[in-house]
Amino acid sequence: MTKPVIVYGASGYTGRLICEYLREFGVPFVAAGRDGGKLKASMEANVPGIETADYEIVEVAHSVDALSDLFRGASVVCNTVGPFSKHGPEVVEACLAAGTHYLDTTGEQDWLITCDERWGSDFAGAGLLLSPGIAQMYTTGEIAAELCLEKPGLDSLDIAVFWGGSPTIASTQTILVNAATSRAHYLQQNQYVEFDPTQGLVPLVVPGQHELALSLPWGGTSHPVWYRKDPRVANCKAQGGVFNAALMNGVPQIVAGALEATKDMNEADRDAALTATAAQVMNQMPPRENPRLNKSLDSVHASGPLGRAHCVIHGNQNYKQTGLLQAYAAYSLLQQPPLRVGFASGCKAFGHRALLGQLRAFGLVSEPVLTVEG
Repeated sequence: MTKPVIVYGASGYTGRLICEYLREFGVPFVAAGRDGGKLKASMEANVPGIETADYEIVEVAHSVDALSDLFRGASVVCNTVGPFSKHGPEVVEACLAAGTHYLDTTGEQDWLITCDERWGSDFAGAGLLLSPGIAQMYTTGEIAAELCLEKPGLDSLDIAVFWGGSPTIASTQTILVNAATSRAHYLQQNQYVEFDPTQGLVPLVVPGQHELALSLPWGGTSHPVWYRKDPRVANCKAQGGVFNAALMNGVPQIVAGALEATKDMNEADRDAALTATAAQVMNQMPPRENPRLNKSLDSVHASGPLGRAHCVIHGNQNYKQTGLLQAYAAYSLLQQPPLRVGFASGCKAFGHRALLGQLRAFGLVSEPVLTVEG
């Protein structure tokens, strides 16, 4: 019998952090991926305490049939193999065929929309959760938004997400591929509106520093998709970036250059060229996070006709936040049904205060600073 949780893409930076926290929750898991040797080496070298974990390594082909065979008998799949718009469909189809809940770490807005529109009703009909985007850059900000929305009468969300450090190899590839193949949207009166693709960097005032931070739409983020069908929210715009101003200043030029160089290529050649460009930006795994360097900040202004709320969550080690959120979500699904089936965000499926409690318990975020007016 297979283990109850499968981490697909376990040898990657985020995948091995999910495995680390599954070990801490005492959850047996399968570390799965396309290269068994790489999986074995990654588990042994990069997952502290792996010798005390109940796990096995499985090499699997990236096809619906092969993944379905692996997933049968499991309860939850944590997928970290991106870009998700390119590699995600096979995993979702396999989860549906095998009867397993699906979680992933995506930040690709087009992939979330696809999950909602293409598979949401099928997962709901099967009593399964389809929850893409459970990750620090999205879920922690959603927690802040939900804390604001505890005050009735607020219908607009202005979200800023920042973090310190460098993106992983996979994140860099996803950023470039997503920029080349999809458009970023915000929510205006419950309708998707495209960000101006020429807007460039936008300075934002963020709590805790005097210097303005530079932001980008960052693909539009997950938040507008999660809130499009929420009766409380009519408007939602999210922007973010890294605290490193030099790195942020370089991002638009890198993306613009990549788009110009690949605009006349077919899909296969374009993806290969973008992957090569990503490798020039980041071709090695970042070091294990340091809480003194890898800080995160999620700030949400919520407003309505007669009220305001502002929530700030300071944290650290954004990739570890992602690993913990994924592991806790899987652990929770083994204990009880989610609060919602079908397409649902982490907060809608597990409760924003429950997720906040886990981040606080593991020392990854501080107590939220919530100010309410009106």
